[in-house]
Amino acid sequence: MFFLFSSFPDFNIYGTPLLILVVQGLIFVGLLFGRYIKKKNISDLLLAIILLIVCYQQTCYTVGFMGWYNVFRNTKINYFLIPMGLAIAPLIYFYVKAITTSNYTFIKKDWLHFIPAISLILFRFSIYFYDSLQPGFHDTQNGILKLSVDEPIVQPLLVFVSFAQMLLYLAFTFQLFYNYRKRIKEYFSNTYKLELNWILSFLIAFTALFLYSSLQDIIGSLIIDLNYTQRWWLNIFMALVVLFVGIKGYFTDTTKLNKISFSFSPNPESIPEIQKDKKEKVANTDIKKVANFMKSEKPYLNPDLNLSDLAKDLKMSRAELSQIINSGFNKNFNDFINEYRVNTFKDKLEAGEHKQLSLLGIAYDCGFNSKATFNRVFKKITHSSPSEFLNSQAK
Repeated sequence: MFFLFSSFPDFNIYGTPLLILVVQGLIFVGLLFGRYIKKKNISDLLLAIILLIVCYQQTCYTVGFMGWYNVFRNTKINYFLIPMGLAIAPLIYFYVKAITTSNYTFIKKDWLHFIPAISLILFRFSIYFYDSLQPGFHDTQNGILKLSVDEPIVQPLLVFVSFAQMLLYLAFTFQLFYNYRKRIKEYFSNTYKLELNWILSFLIAFTALFLYSSLQDIIGSLIIDLNYTQRWWLNIFMALVVLFVGIKGYFTDTTKLNKISFSFSPNPESIPEIQKDKKEKVANTDIKKVANFMKSEKPYLNPDLNLSDLAKDLKMSRAELSQIINSGFNKNFNDFINEYRVNTFKDKLEAGEHKQLSLLGIAYDCGFNSKATFNRVFKKITHSSPSEFLNSQAK
């Protein structure tokens, strides 16, 4: 008996790295759960569940490489190592939705997205209870239904269902994210802190994991039967993704939209990129009113300026002001405001302020709130960097 237990756990080059990374992933699961309990941010809860499921998925290979199946040959662990890719797909979608939607709440109908995952869990427990009642169950690793229904029928079918579901949800999630990126340009003048580049990294990491897993399934099913060691690489990749997502997800502030009012969503037809030839005319008096206000009051110098604030100053509705900017000036709100900031920056250079202040310091005085945004916007409008522009003016 001592010999059996002494051979598990076997800390080898395959099992040990997985164990270390899984434990680290579980630490971030605990941190995220703790922060959710304290601050009630639904995004923390969703990310914690995602990481917990991925860590749970790795249990089979982690304990396998550490000798569990060699020691406990009649183990029933396979019944409870339920592939939960069906749950991860909608969780990824709702995580991004929770971050990109102000005051987001999870509602009852959202549970419908998890019916496939819940059904799979109920199926696994059902076959376990049935098999456990059959004679000889305790002398074998897998029972009758596990061998005759789950492994030959359900698991191969699950590969195709999971692939289709993950592909669909990732497509919807990328669409959700990029629509969000477009939308904030219609509402905010400075978007750097709201662009959430971390979310793009998050989606790319899980997409890469999904593609790698799909490729392994195709090779293992249609080309060659992959052994335990060959499948180890997917699990180490998965463990690294968990660690990366745990670190970035915990230390990145993804609650910015919870602190601001973002209820306004402009008509898509009013956005220049979508509108094209279909334009609604706006009164010239309204265009002049906005232009004169921008010139006299210089609201663009406020780095936190948004559509709601400017509309309130102009005594207009947000939708009305958005229509004037989109159709009257043929720009979105972000480009409209930042063009004033760039022109003010150029005026300050002509006045020689760069002799007393750095270019970034002048940019901040003009209403920009980050170096990255300033450089990107300036190059978009002038087709040169700030330093190149200054040098060209000096010649």
